[in-house]
Amino acid sequence: MKCLHVITGLTYGGGEAQLVRITTQLKLRGWDVRVVSITPPKAYIDELESAGIPVTTLNITQKIPSTKFLKLAQLIRSWQPDVVHSHMVHANILTRLTRLVTEIPVLICTAQNIIEKGQRGSLKLRELSYRITDPLCDITTQVSKAGLKRYIDIKAVSPHKIRYIPNAVDTTKFRPDKTYRINLRKELELDNYFLWLSVGRLVEAKDYPSLFHAFQKVLRKNRNTRLMIAGDGPLYSTLRNLAIKLEIDQYVLFMGIRDDIPRLMNAADAFVMSSEWEGMPLVLQEAASCALPIVATDVGGNSEVVIDEETGFLVPPKNPEALAQAMLKLMNLPIQQRIAMGIKGRNYMENVYSLDQIVNQWESLYFELINKKQKKHKANTTKY
Repeated sequence: MKCLHVITGLTYGGGEAQLVRITTQLKLRGWDVRVVSITPPKAYIDELESAGIPVTTLNITQKIPSTKFLKLAQLIRSWQPDVVHSHMVHANILTRLTRLVTEIPVLICTAQNIIEKGQRGSLKLRELSYRITDPLCDITTQVSKAGLKRYIDIKAVSPHKIRYIPNAVDTTKFRPDKTYRINLRKELELDNYFLWLSVGRLVEAKDYPSLFHAFQKVLRKNRNTRLMIAGDGPLYSTLRNLAIKLEIDQYVLFMGIRDDIPRLMNAADAFVMSSEWEGMPLVLQEAASCALPIVATDVGGNSEVVIDEETGFLVPPKNPEALAQAMLKLMNLPIQQRIAMGIKGRNYMENVYSLDQIVNQWESLYFELINKKQKKHKANTTKY
């Protein structure tokens, strides 16, 4: 069976990492898999190609696509995949429109966010685009239950044409490792501090300003702590300047883009997420899988990962005071209680979100839709 995965772009992000894991597992299970990136890819190319998965790019860089999108239609015609599976809003809309000019046996579109918020004013346009093009896809999937509910509520999709399939976490790659912890803390010369870790692009959605204001409040109570920020993005300079303004710059470590996130998670004592909106954040699942207790805002699918008061604490978004209080509460817990929270989070990931379980769900959906199309085609052929 052939499966073509189309994604808006390949950068270091949760949705992109999820595509890599799913496609790699499908390849191991015998699927013929290819990946198309609409924009020029910046990450994961070597990882995909080393797994035997070819990567093609449409090289679309402008906001309004040129005729380069026809390259996707040509690829589909020549390769004839059994399933086309798109990821993220631009890829979802583009593949749907491609169906107007070429035959696609099965088209599945995965939405990663509960709110498809981009540039100012684009939210309503994106949601309208989903609604108008909904008849062109077979199934839309959402990575969070909150996202599924919202898409139905705003009528972005037909209720009978949407499924919930969460992100999968690689619990073998993201696992507790004492060696990682000891070595990296020594390497960073942070062995004696309580280390907070936050991972994500430096963009509006992650609301790092609220985290910085919260961390300033934490430091007033406890100076024996540091905050590591792993990621890069357009707000880097703004956040650097904010850290200086708040006089916390000596306590905040901008780590940049890292390829050793499991090591960072093991070096940390706890994970913090301050996002204003999310879908189903893979990085939270990875942190839980590394047995880190978590403080996160109660947005999107975060409550589907963090069990409040059991594996971490959930707080309202855009509320630095509540975020600071939860961080201090976690820091002040006895160490064995923090460890127990982390272990419970790890067990939850293994039981609910393991890679094998989620890929099983994808395969099941693929075959369900393929069989449905084959039966429909056979019925139409018999009729005539």
